[in-house]
Amino acid sequence: MSTSVITSPVAQDLGSRVAVITGASSGMGRAAALLLAARGAKVALLARRKAQLDEVAAEIRRLGGTALAITTDVTDAASVEAAAAEVRRAYGNANLVFNNAGLMLPGAIGQQPQAEWETQIDLNVTGAMRVIQAFVPQLEEAAAQGQVVDLINTSSIASQYVYGYFAVYSATKAFVSHLTRHLRLELGPKNIRVSVIEPGITDTELQSHFTFQGAIDWIKTAARSMDFLKAEDIAATVGFIVSLPRHVNVQQVVIMPTKEGI
Repeated sequence: MSTSVITSPVAQDLGSRVAVITGASSGMGRAAALLLAARGAKVALLARRKAQLDEVAAEIRRLGGTALAITTDVTDAASVEAAAAEVRRAYGNANLVFNNAGLMLPGAIGQQPQAEWETQIDLNVTGAMRVIQAFVPQLEEAAAQGQVVDLINTSSIASQYVYGYFAVYSATKAFVSHLTRHLRLELGPKNIRVSVIEPGITDTELQSHFTFQGAIDWIKTAARSMDFLKAEDIAATVGFIVSLPRHVNVQQVVIMPTKEGI
């Protein structure tokens, strides 16, 4: 009878990975960048806010990691294409993309300012697609060379559930979740693993952007009744997904605060 040693994938070295993280200046993106860099990945940090992005890159370097800060606006196709070219010049082809930039602005249909719902669609839907279109060629080249390759999209539990005043945000995240399932059909045969993470309430700066009073009150009440997820919880999930053997693709992860929804 043969025996084998079971090892935890969480401790796996990621020295062969070139990781691109959008929304890397704060929250889940920042936490994921720190974790992946700590485990050896070269990380390219993409976000609009240069000062915050530079701070994350500097922190990674202080800890001995490798980071490249690229000021990028995912609502601008030229900006995303330029970022992809810069990643290739600096590190070679990306083989890990955490497509994470997003915005959550609840509001009442018919009353919400037009700019708020348009911005959510442009960032959460069109922006996510711009990143995919820009980096999939690199992922395909990396996979053809036998590298382990991951595309991970950030969605939300709102993609599955119905929440009052979150109609536009929820719809944008439903797009991301369903898009991911379709991308697996196209990219899986090319040895590109495609995953979606659907977090519940997470303690990030997203809630600080709320302008709708009903949602502001709801978040305050929820915070008194449960412990929200932390950005580091999502980062740990990313770290687990990318550390699995090449033939294993975690398609969908729903991660919730223990008390949410009960």
